[in-house]
Amino acid sequence: MQKTDVIVVGAGLVGLSIAYGLALLGRQVSVLDEGDDAFRAARGNFGLLWVQGKGYGMSPYAQWTRDSVALWPRFAASLQADTGIDLHLRQAGGFQLCLSDAEMADESRQLHWLRKSMNGDYPFELLDSAQLRSRLLGVGPSVVGGCYSPMDGHVNPLKLLRALYAACRLRGVRIINGQRVSAVGQRASGFELHAGDQRWYAGQIVLAAGLGNRELGAQLGLDVPVSPNRGQILVTERLKPFLHYPTTYVRQTDEGTVQLGDSHESVGFDDATGSEVMAAIAARAVRCFPQLGQVRLVRAWGALRVLSADGFPIYEAPAACPGAVVVSCHSGVTLAAIHALRLAPWIGGECADPAVGPFSLRRFTAKHEVRHVG
Repeated sequence: MQKTDVIVVGAGLVGLSIAYGLALLGRQVSVLDEGDDAFRAARGNFGLLWVQGKGYGMSPYAQWTRDSVALWPRFAASLQADTGIDLHLRQAGGFQLCLSDAEMADESRQLHWLRKSMNGDYPFELLDSAQLRSRLLGVGPSVVGGCYSPMDGHVNPLKLLRALYAACRLRGVRIINGQRVSAVGQRASGFELHAGDQRWYAGQIVLAAGLGNRELGAQLGLDVPVSPNRGQILVTERLKPFLHYPTTYVRQTDEGTVQLGDSHESVGFDDATGSEVMAAIAARAVRCFPQLGQVRLVRAWGALRVLSADGFPIYEAPAACPGAVVVSCHSGVTLAAIHALRLAPWIGGECADPAVGPFSLRRFTAKHEVRHVG
């Protein structure tokens, strides 16, 4: 029986950010990770730190996202001090490009709703075609306008993952790969987990296993409504720097390559790529920046997002299972800073954080009850 203070299940960006935050508090943490054959979002994401538009319909998420990007400089500095790895954090703002008047109207409606819900404290600019071209060079004639927010930015997500692994290990976190957790059970004073041929015991567990949280949560009597949503990403050859701001569909990395993406597909547990979707991604990117029509694509991949039933994060500490916490979200990069610096202290019992409350599983039960009564 392996024993530790806290077991985190899942070594993606969510699990490692929490493990790092707990290690900063001096906790003894072990991370159990399924292995490279698992469905992974951490190695397939776009690298945006994005606030613009997030939280439409749920203003607490807008505030939570904004708080996280505000914490990002401190988080990145901590990781670089521990590991020497530069994450290439850039927070100069970001643009949403619109290819039709309908897209522009929809973005405007959502951003104005968010500004109202945040009592006016939600900066953004709506730019017509001429204004946009004066701010963002190389934009194609198909773009009718755009939205700019100074809150947005981007980072190198693979360097983030590498830095989290290194920083966790330097701070004493045990990361055990190839250990798929098959069973989790509550004991008198903690939890017992089975992973391969090993048993583990901890007083506290954090389920951060992405799509695996549904099965693991059920073993603790919890309904964790998460499902896969596939996104495909294309990457070009290295180009001279031309795009100095991230956009929702196109961003240039610190290494010169250009990432194209933002597809959404409900295809179950299929993380393959498809030529039809890739063609649509490439076509939109070329409409946004015509110069991309003359560059070579060097690779492409698909990855599965972890989406809850309403699309917002889940942070649950069930009263029936004291010591267990469920964490699910699809914005592991944007929220990495707040997961390490605010959620981890909440998980560790260092502080109460009222901002976590709206993300409980109770919101799904409440919606069901309202529909049933109606």
